[in-house]
Amino acid sequence: MDYIAQLTIIGEVALAMLLGGLIGLEREIADKPAGFRTQMLVAGSAALLVGLAGAIIKVFLVEGNANVTADPVRIVEAIVAGVSFLGAGTIFRSKENREVEGLTTAASILLSAAIGISVALRQFVIAVGVTLLALIVLRALSMVERKLGAAKDHKKG
Repeated sequence: MDYIAQLTIIGEVALAMLLGGLIGLEREIADKPAGFRTQMLVAGSAALLVGLAGAIIKVFLVEGNANVTADPVRIVEAIVAGVSFLGAGTIFRSKENREVEGLTTAASILLSAAIGISVALRQFVIAVGVTLLALIVLRALSMVERKLGAAKDHKKG
């Protein structure tokens, strides 16, 4: 058993969870669904699944199963499909004003999964950079949206 490889995967999951947690913290501060813990678990799950995909291939190849073929894109597709169902659960339409809410949270869940995948593929600069970009989009652009909304309300009144 390769304990170093297993510890490496755990380290990657921890980093993915930290980065996903930063996005989740922003969602939590904004009082949105799918906050801190959810985003951490999504990013960590994605990193773990990608890490395990490599381990699965090694196990079957060591056992001499020549029928095993590897398509690393399949694990990413499975993660995206699973996370999409999770994200869909955060989207709803308000009956009062008929507005759709939760789309940004759903998108942030998908992005947390992609960050987890990036970490598992050891694309650390991409993972950290995208996390920072996401925080800018979620926090700074939210302030811009509020100011634009206030300006629209002022023009109506």
